Amino acid sequence: MQMAAAAGIAACLGMVAGCGNTYRPVLATIGTVGPAGQPQKYAVAISTPTPPGNPCPLPGQPTSNGLLTMVDFSGDTVLVTAQLGVNPYYLILSRQGTTGYTLNCDKTLNSFDISTSLIASQVLESTLPPGANPASLFPGSNSTYIADPGVNAIDQLTSTPPALKQELPIASGYAPIYVVGEAGAARAYAISQATNGGPGQAVAIETGSNTISATIPVGRGPVYGVMTVDQRRAFILNQTDGTVSVINTQNNALDTPLNTIPVGPRPVWADLASGLDELVVANEGNGTAPGSVTIINIPLCSVTALPTNPNCNAVNPIDAVSFGSIAATVPVGINPIMVSVLSDFTRAYVANAGVAGLPCATVAVPGVSTTCTVSVVNLLSNTVTATIPINGHPVYIATSDATPTGKVYVVCKDSQVMTVIETDTDSVLTTIPLQGYGISVRMTAP
Repeated sequence: MQMAAAAGIAACLGMVAGCGNTYRPVLATIGTVGPAGQPQKYAVAISTPTPPGNPCPLPGQPTSNGLLTMVDFSGDTVLVTAQLGVNPYYLILSRQGTTGYTLNCDKTLNSFDISTSLIASQVLESTLPPGANPASLFPGSNSTYIADPGVNAIDQLTSTPPALKQELPIASGYAPIYVVGEAGAARAYAISQATNGGPGQAVAIETGSNTISATIPVGRGPVYGVMTVDQRRAFILNQTDGTVSVINTQNNALDTPLNTIPVGPRPVWADLASGLDELVVANEGNGTAPGSVTIINIPLCSVTALPTNPNCNAVNPIDAVSFGSIAATVPVGINPIMVSVLSDFTRAYVANAGVAGLPCATVAVPGVSTTCTVSVVNLLSNTVTATIPINGHPVYIATSDATPTGKVYVVCKDSQVMTVIETDTDSVLTTIPLQGYGISVRMTAP
């Protein structure tokens, strides 16, 4: 029997071997089509080991180097951790998502490539000019611009690592706070607050010549702004006035006929739902009661409107009739500080920081605890469809759409983990350790 079995096996092996490289299977399997693979993109977060408090500690208070954490979108795994400068407080990525920049409390700027092989020695450092006290950074196509109230100027940096090229002065009595622009746009706008509490201003920077071409008045307390993808309009959020100023970037002046749009109390952040021709504005309110989101219609006249509207110029289009109208005002959580719109324009995710100084709780007790949440706003029905509790006071939120599910990333100033929400269920998927308290998170792709 053993000999028969051995002979059988040998015969079988001989048959296989005899087929050689010309063997073809008799049966062909039909491959099944599974779910689409997630695109290659990453969440980039920064954190600091210093407990929450003053973003830049005062002399004598503890300081420590920050940490960069890069997370794989598809697998929610940490791919890179790298050391940054002292107490980083601002993070931004280039429009292409290939380069990251941080501003640090030791008056340095870090720049780094977004790479899965990134190591600490590849995080470059630039020293800022004496007296610098940068508020924010905007990476353009050829230059990097820093809003720097410390020297009352916009610092223009070039080269790698970025080095100071020149300082574009801001008028006395104004403090620059933010630069609004799009990579490749003909001009960017540096917004400044009046030091006496009066109306602010937006200074137009020609990105080709790096000269100032106009100074445009805006409302009181401007804090943030966005430019449309087509680069034809810029929207400036005036926190003190509760308004949005509209700049026609092609005319390099305030828009006409409508240049000021009332929104809710203390607007602080905005994002574009370009596919819907809408601007979504987060209004923080008084910080103790629920805030709101204002959804504004911002369509321009289109090529299809030319036959019926002789004033419509396809090259420099005027505002459509409904431009500036309020589509909806949607109540959200307490102290909304940021809003991020999915790239399919179906939903906006609002980070509600809760009452400052009170611990977060699922059910708040007045004066003892507060709710810290993310509100999900359906942009088709303009209603809140979900409220997701967050274990900490959110400071930054970023979203990215994909199939079968997009993801929302939230970091909190009093938590050492990043919360990941999946958009197909609008529930918390997982948390990712940051080895420090959350400062900011950005996505390499929408």
